[in-house]
Amino acid sequence: MGAFKGKILTVTSVKGGTGKTTTLLNLAGIYSNINKKVLIIDLDLYTGAIAPTLNLEINSDIYQLVDDLTNNRFDYIENYILKYNDNIDVLAAPKDPRFASKINSKYIKVILNRAAMKYDIILIDTNHALDEKNIITLDSSDKILYIINNDPIDLKNMKTLVSIYKNLEKDNYFIILNESLNKTQNYFTNYDIKNIIKHNIDFIIPNSFYVKNIDKYVIDGSILTLDKRIKKLYKKGVQEIENIAVNIIKEGKVKE
Repeated sequence: MGAFKGKILTVTSVKGGTGKTTTLLNLAGIYSNINKKVLIIDLDLYTGAIAPTLNLEINSDIYQLVDDLTNNRFDYIENYILKYNDNIDVLAAPKDPRFASKINSKYIKVILNRAAMKYDIILIDTNHALDEKNIITLDSSDKILYIINNDPIDLKNMKTLVSIYKNLEKDNYFIILNESLNKTQNYFTNYDIKNIIKHNIDFIIPNSFYVKNIDKYVIDGSILTLDKRIKKLYKKGVQEIENIAVNIIKEGKVKE
């Protein structure tokens, strides 16, 4: 019988402002609801938003973990995590962004391997730069989730990345169209989008999940999919995120 290994899921984009961090947190909420042990790793190292969004005080972060690994002081990964609820833990980006450049990329895989022995789901938030740290992260992921909008720059960049992945024969990624960020941003039809990016849209977060007063929930440190009022008012949108969450941890690619 093989050793336990959790699923490593990276949530990313091809440009900023797509709603990837909110999507990641909503997925974390769904996994928490089904009693999965979740670790969120914030690898958006210079502008990490996970801990501030969840109102978590950063008394330990990924820089301290890497520094301890480098100097043989590392003991248990639990010593570096922040707790959000019984099922969701967070490994924060550096509290001081000046330390981001000091994180040696060779330790990324070490951290992910250790985390995968402790958690059912590892959700990684990262930026859209294809630098060494992010490439190692993507290569170490079981599934990669690209969050895109109905936006010409987004679609052109996604088309380029699809072409790169095709050349690399890499297919462990999903494209998620986030319509909930802006209800009026619908210039391209879904048919247009598929033709532009040369790839199917795997999932859609519907515009019915547009939360007008979302800033209130951010100020409160709330995850939308864990909020009772949101689950009641936006039942269809929450159900769609539940569908995404369940399908992306299935073996193989569920949509072609």
